[in-house]
Amino acid sequence: MTIKVKFWGVRGSIACPSANHIKYGGNTSCVEIDADGHRLVMDAGTGIRGLGKTFLKDNVADIHLLLTHTHWDHINGFPFFIPAYDPRRKLHIMAGHLRGREGIQNVLATQMDNPMFPVPLSAMQARMRFEDFEAGDSFDIYEGVHVRTTLLNHPNGATGYRIEHGANAVCYVTDTEHVPGKPDQNILSLIEGADLVIYDSTYTEAEFPSKIGWGHSTWNVGVELCRMAGAKSMAIFHHDPEHDDAFMDKLEAEAQAEWPHCFAAREGMELTYGD
Repeated sequence: MTIKVKFWGVRGSIACPSANHIKYGGNTSCVEIDADGHRLVMDAGTGIRGLGKTFLKDNVADIHLLLTHTHWDHINGFPFFIPAYDPRRKLHIMAGHLRGREGIQNVLATQMDNPMFPVPLSAMQARMRFEDFEAGDSFDIYEGVHVRTTLLNHPNGATGYRIEHGANAVCYVTDTEHVPGKPDQNILSLIEGADLVIYDSTYTEAEFPSKIGWGHSTWNVGVELCRMAGAKSMAIFHHDPEHDDAFMDKLEAEAQAEWPHCFAAREGMELTYGD
């Protein structure tokens, strides 16, 4: 039983395609998790466009899209997700921050409504199911694929995910702001013993004080939480657009000097956990 992870978009805030962002990538948040052939998508930033092409090539017919939240950098790739236009595909879209509010279907439809986008959500002919749950809920997506969730500290709300398959677990914890000196108990519980924690490390410790209230964290806090929870490794994720390749090289080296089990996520990076 294995869990495979592939990073399709690792950037936060806004896509930044430039010569200075080649090594780590310029697409916004999108991560693929493959649990023995069951393909899950975490967030729908601009990275989901390339993932969609791969799903067509591999003839993936049953897709689950789990959204942390609906700020633009996490959903603005969705209108370009080609499998959603194919009536032969099934697409189950879930979010944990909108129950009792707008609802995930309405938010995605609004993004694609005139005059923001020329193609409406109704043009997507896949068999689509929209589901709003409460952050903190747990559920099975497929037999043997269990999902735990938790509430994150982010403007307008966000959800952290733990994907469990067999003895392995991968956690996706992005767009969350820490409170200095107060480890987040929600996150600690979620990531306990995980093989990999993908953690919001948008800012450096020097940058963070001027960004309080923006809803993001640092790799330093991520490492502290992983150590406390006994997690085995951490991916530095949601890179600030101002952090180019040279900056990220230095940041990764500094982080690995603190804890060798962390690394900066790169677009196209693939990881496997389990037998």
